[in-house]
Amino acid sequence: MSDMQALETSSYVGSSKADKDEALYRKVIWKLVPILFLSYAMSYLDRINVGFAKLQMLSDLKFSETIYGLGAGIFFLGYFIFEVPSNLILHRVGARVWIARIMITWGLLSSAMMFVQGPTSFYVLRFLLGVAEAGFFPGIVLYLTYWIPPSRIGKALALFFLAVPASGVFGGPLSGWLLQSFHEVGSLQGWQWMFLVEGVPSVILGLVVLLMLRDRIKDADWLDEPEKKTLVRNLEIESVQRIGASVKDAFTLPIVWVMCLIEFCIGLGIYGMGFWMPTMIREAGISGLLNIGLFSAIPYGVAAISMVWVAKVADARGERKLFLACAALIGAVALYLSMSYKDNTTFAIAALTVATAAILTGFAQFWRLPAILLGDKAAAAGIAIISSVANLSGFASPYLVGWLRDTTGTGNAGMYLTAGSLVVAAVVTMLLPGRLVHPQSK
Repeated sequence: MSDMQALETSSYVGSSKADKDEALYRKVIWKLVPILFLSYAMSYLDRINVGFAKLQMLSDLKFSETIYGLGAGIFFLGYFIFEVPSNLILHRVGARVWIARIMITWGLLSSAMMFVQGPTSFYVLRFLLGVAEAGFFPGIVLYLTYWIPPSRIGKALALFFLAVPASGVFGGPLSGWLLQSFHEVGSLQGWQWMFLVEGVPSVILGLVVLLMLRDRIKDADWLDEPEKKTLVRNLEIESVQRIGASVKDAFTLPIVWVMCLIEFCIGLGIYGMGFWMPTMIREAGISGLLNIGLFSAIPYGVAAISMVWVAKVADARGERKLFLACAALIGAVALYLSMSYKDNTTFAIAALTVATAAILTGFAQFWRLPAILLGDKAAAAGIAIISSVANLSGFASPYLVGWLRDTTGTGNAGMYLTAGSLVVAAVVTMLLPGRLVHPQSK
């Protein structure tokens, strides 16, 4: 065989293998991601629907903005305490049983929010909801690393993260409709019906997860043996590029704590928007609970488009640091403008839309980093550490914003603080060594 023939044969074989691998990972993604996507969408909705309930609860239960902010945020204290243990349990007993357990218990507790009668019951149920949900998000990120190597995980994560804006697109109008249409039906307030109805799907999805999910590649009855061997081999090849292998490594690697800081600052933006968006839309001049719900779908719809487009461009360029920093900075500027010009309804909603899209895009770009960098038990613990510390922003953000609203009589100060945190995230991200963000960088 001539050298030219050998080269052509080699190119054909390589191309054929690449095509087969692409088809195999497409099969894996479409088998796993849809159920995980639906589960995360319900998780996010059950987490932030208290922001819609606030529109009725404050007057019905005589809550102050501070009480609401503390109750909304105390969820994340429970989440923080049990996040790392939950992820380590998942790594040990398997994702199928543990994720199903998480979903069923949080669905039941989310529905139980309908029984809130005062500050104490509000605080207790929100705390228990955080305990129940602890480990879900980092558990899913970890679970995907069992199947998909770092070079290919970006697409799966991008599709998974679309659950956040999707929950806003559908959950906002649904929450507004339930608040308005079911108010005082059957002696229950609209917010009670909302909690009851929106908690049930999580329980049902938990049972579906128990039936459908498989823990590891070797357990997948929808893969043949050659496909399993290919997936395992590809994981082994790329595992040498990761850092850390033990739980101790996760706690001692400086990069883990830097990532905690970045995601904490981004989290202040996410939860500042998530818990207060309905209030901000009402203050921008939109009246009617259903209308507020419908308008809240606009920022999340634009965010979904932005997340997909930026993920595609970032992957093509192999550049994550710049896109993450720019997203955080754009979010900060847009959030500042949405509050500074909130008397102009059109401009305020437009700025709010840009802020939401940028913040959620930054969130999606960030979570590729720990999935790429950390290996073995360091990934199980490290992803949970980053998620748990970062989720303290979910406690700090609503409490501080609520306290500032009560203290100053306006929501501006809280949102300016949130915008400042996004600037910090952008600056710290740009200080990261390029080689830690992209293996080919110097």
